[in-house]
Amino acid sequence: MKARRRQAFKGRGAVSNPAGRFESVDHEVFDDGWGSAEEEPEAPATELRADPARTVITRNRSPDIPFEASINPYRGCEHACPYCFARPSHSYLDLSPGLDFETRIFYKGNAAERLEAELRKPGYRPTPISLGINTDAYQPAERRLRVTRSLLEVLWAYRHPVSLITKSALITRDLDILGPMAEHGLVSAAVSVTSLDPDIKRRLEPRTAGPAARLRTIRALADAGVPTAVMAAPVIPAITDHELEAILAAAAEAGARGAGYVLLRLPHELKEVFRDWLETHYPDRAEHVMSLVRQSRGGKDYDAAWGTRMTGTGVFADMIAQRFRAASRRHGLDRGDRAPLTTALFRVPPRSGDQMSLL
Repeated sequence: MKARRRQAFKGRGAVSNPAGRFESVDHEVFDDGWGSAEEEPEAPATELRADPARTVITRNRSPDIPFEASINPYRGCEHACPYCFARPSHSYLDLSPGLDFETRIFYKGNAAERLEAELRKPGYRPTPISLGINTDAYQPAERRLRVTRSLLEVLWAYRHPVSLITKSALITRDLDILGPMAEHGLVSAAVSVTSLDPDIKRRLEPRTAGPAARLRTIRALADAGVPTAVMAAPVIPAITDHELEAILAAAAEAGARGAGYVLLRLPHELKEVFRDWLETHYPDRAEHVMSLVRQSRGGKDYDAAWGTRMTGTGVFADMIAQRFRAASRRHGLDRGDRAPLTTALFRVPPRSGDQMSLL
């Protein structure tokens, strides 16, 4: 059983720990008359758990996602963003999409080994791999565990194309790999910038790089020759939507060559996690935010329909789309001049003991 709390911890995003949708029992903290409900709970610590993989490449069949293959080195994310669409995936582990998601982190320590095994299969056909789509491949644990780094080393050795998206400045650690890959058309990157306001960022994305650091990250990637886009994601009604034009302008100035956005998505238990966060940090506008969300989701908190789940529908959603298109044109982020990543250079490096080809 998991007790629900509405306690804002320093460095944590979720303020509650609701049961996952597959669990049969949930309960809430209440005052039993003995003062227990008034005790200040301790901030939950991060637990890292090994999650050995048999395979690491996941195939995608969703028609509105622009990639076919992805790798997620981590399950759960210590960045602690209360809006993260991946939070409900923790329910499959019998853990909460709330605080558990950002404190119980699973890592695939053998990911590079399994990736190499898959790339060496005789029938393997390369397609660009998106790295860290579900949870950030450069979250804090990566600094020590270096799982993402090991995957990039394999992809570079095989001349395999890869794309990355992150809100961490840690990606610049790997410019010694990403730079040479970019020279061969093997890599692209996107940096997520949700807000330029440090106070909003502190509440919304507690353990991520600050706004200025993300802009410097875009500049560092661009200077290294890596085609880099900015993702204004998610756009949160009445919290961050007013910053859309400023975010695109700042990213273009930093060297971004493309842009994208996603309107706030609240699938499954995320509705509850986000509402608890909203009522804790922005009680004055919580109802207004959720009203705009419902106006953009057919009267519901979320509509998972393909084609509109990323952008929403209705007057407010249409206004965001128009503003995004206009700002992208104004700052040259809509040119679509990024060449597709190439698969033509893919190779299987010889290993000791391999049989030599006669051709």
